[in-house]
Amino acid sequence: MKIIDRYVGRQVLTSTLFAVAVLSVVLVLGNVFKKLLDLLVNHDVPIDLILSFIAYILPFSLTFTIPWGFLTAVLLVFGKLSAENELIALRSNGVSVPRATVPVFVLSLVAVGLCLWINVDVAPRAQKRMQDAFFNIATSNPLALFSSDKVIDEFPGRKIYVGRSEGKALYNLLVYELNEDLVPKSIMHAHRGELVTDRESKQVLMKLYDARFEQRDDEAPDDLTKIKQGILMKETVMAIPLQQLYEKNKKKRGPSAMTIAELLKDPKVADSSAAKTEVSKRFSTALASFAFALFAVPLAITAHRRETSIGFMLSLGIAFVYFFLVIVIDTLKTKPHLHPELLIYAPNVLFIGLGAWLFYRLSRR
Repeated sequence: MKIIDRYVGRQVLTSTLFAVAVLSVVLVLGNVFKKLLDLLVNHDVPIDLILSFIAYILPFSLTFTIPWGFLTAVLLVFGKLSAENELIALRSNGVSVPRATVPVFVLSLVAVGLCLWINVDVAPRAQKRMQDAFFNIATSNPLALFSSDKVIDEFPGRKIYVGRSEGKALYNLLVYELNEDLVPKSIMHAHRGELVTDRESKQVLMKLYDARFEQRDDEAPDDLTKIKQGILMKETVMAIPLQQLYEKNKKKRGPSAMTIAELLKDPKVADSSAAKTEVSKRFSTALASFAFALFAVPLAITAHRRETSIGFMLSLGIAFVYFFLVIVIDTLKTKPHLHPELLIYAPNVLFIGLGAWLFYRLSRR
């Protein structure tokens, strides 16, 4: 039996590692280009920033790729064992299918533990550091945030449109200063501008040239008849305190960027429906590897296919259904009366139930 355990376990483990590596590369590269495409195209991004971003996004991607990779591996390995009649040979020698799958479930429990550690501690810390990395870009090189034909809303209380950027020079700028209701209270148009970071006073200085300024009424900013316009300025400077940017960056950190210890430390956060759902989601998705193993083994044996493409397509469909259900239920976190912290376990209950039923049918054959 030890030989069989090693044989099955080695095939599942090696296939899982390969699948996780491939899926992680795809997800990580997709996120890198999504987040950093503007910076890569329009500015010189330091290589250490790209590498650190990859390091921060990798733990988050592993929460998806480890269960998905394990699912793919089980489907491929047991589909091949079934197609080549190796399982029939084992059963003829007195080794039942449940006994042959013991290494799979041992590995699934290892994957559950690994995913739980990542979900509870590693991924939230990485997400927090990723947000800090973008904050560091803004403070060390604010020009990196500005690219042609783009609205910049990183700076609190302001929205800035840049028509064209060439190196350090910015052209055709529109600067909107917003009130607490996010309604423009003043608008400035400048033909040219540039950004300078004043580290001593911890602020970003936006120098504007040939600017036209219009002021809206404080009590009725939407009343266009009360706009004071026509103020021209040859040169002016707008100071943007970096403390405001830091505070905004801090507010962006929702429950997903907090560890379990941090969530439980603050009673106001811990009692919220969003926090309860987030905690439940981390434990629920960690169980995905076990649910997938229970469902995939009888499915692969029944499908009786050895082709890698068939196994991958099956894993794609199953993983899509599972994570789609998780995402849909997660959107209910603002509706505590529906108890999303309990509904988030529904995908696991579904796949474990189906897997147990398929195993029962398989054992009766």
